[in-house]
Amino acid sequence: MGPFTLVAIYLVVWWTVLFAVLPLGTKTHAEMGIDLKDGGDPGAPVNPNLKRKFITTTWVSAIVWLVVMAVIWSGVIPMPSAPPV
Repeated sequence: MGPFTLVAIYLVVWWTVLFAVLPLGTKTHAEMGIDLKDGGDPGAPVNPNLKRKFITTTWVSAIVWLVVMAVIWSGVIPMPSAPPV
């Protein structure tokens, strides 16, 4: 497994974890009772904390990636061999 494949697997894991982490701990304007007079969306988060969520996503993704790589390298999931030329 080459370095490109390792990075590609990490990026897929990172994006998947990001979408799982984004809704955690967010409060919308409607939940907070804030009236948006300027036509904003009441479902938009008041304080999304994106920097903290990106950092959390990065370390959680690293742990998940290590588990996935351990499963692949242990042989539990067999890697297909290259077709004969």
